Amino acid sequence: MLALGFTPPEGRDVPASGRHTPASITAGGRLSVVPSQPPTTMQPASVAADFTAVTRAHRRMYWSVAPATLHPAALAHAALGCALLPETAGETRRAVAAALAETYLLAGRVEFFDLRLPDSAGPTLLQALQAAGEADDHLLGAAVLAHTAFIPGWVGDRDAAVERMVAARTYARRGSAPPLLMAWLDAVEAECETRCGHVRTALHLLQHAENTLAGASETDGEAMPEWMDWFSRTRLAAFKGNTQLRAGHFPQARTTLLGVLDDLPATEMKQSTVILGDLAAVEAAAGQPEAACEYARRALQQLEVTWYAMGMDRIREVRRALAPHQHEQCVRDLDERLYGWSTTVSALSR
Repeated sequence: MLALGFTPPEGRDVPASGRHTPASITAGGRLSVVPSQPPTTMQPASVAADFTAVTRAHRRMYWSVAPATLHPAALAHAALGCALLPETAGETRRAVAAALAETYLLAGRVEFFDLRLPDSAGPTLLQALQAAGEADDHLLGAAVLAHTAFIPGWVGDRDAAVERMVAARTYARRGSAPPLLMAWLDAVEAECETRCGHVRTALHLLQHAENTLAGASETDGEAMPEWMDWFSRTRLAAFKGNTQLRAGHFPQARTTLLGVLDDLPATEMKQSTVILGDLAAVEAAAGQPEAACEYARRALQQLEVTWYAMGMDRIREVRRALAPHQHEQCVRDLDERLYGWSTTVSALSR
């Protein structure tokens, strides 16, 4: 893992073997020496189902509960999982470790996407990877590694992002990943390439993802892991629309993003703020400030209900793009909404 650019969280050492011995994850996610004596308490098999049920509930809550509220609950649940892990064995231990990996993955997603805390997300995702290793779950490992690629990708470190994506694809192949997961890996790498200024490469990756899904059978979706609820064919189109925008293909981006907005389920409120922000950026680039402000206004209205830092980032980018039109009434009205009490306090408090 060190070769992939991971830095172990302070106070945690990664064994040279790359695999963690039983009971190597303890409370707080710290790695420890294997105890010389077996634990005095062993949990019943039912603890795995109970622990997993809470993990599943947190996964569903992510889409509606305020990130600042859900995040500490997820971390507390992860601490419980770390405490339970040494007290389990066999299939029970594997199930607890898998749920623990998912919990840390959720916490890392909140830190990176919702709270914009990449320095915190890195160590949290490392803990998720360690737990996935305890569960020997290759698909979870692939998902975690792909999420870690976002961190260097967002700051333009293409080499680090590509290296982590190579690792993610290796784990995905090892776990016989279904087509939708493989398409998501293409989309993640495309996002990183886009952020690093390689939009042509990104568009090729997105085309490959579309081809992968076009050749998938109806039953392939049945093999999807339950925890992967953040990607779909519609989400793939959202990735494509953003890349088309950044490539300067504005008519194509507008068509793609409008299609996404029509297809997006009403429950995906966070994603809708991103799509509205991208549509606003398209109109700003096309010299249509009124249309840009209307999309931005709709995004802000949604952000007041369900906060999402990525959505707010999009709106701030649009506002900067609207600087040549800042004396127009529509832009002044947008500023009134952007810097209203509710939105300003939400942005600063998170």
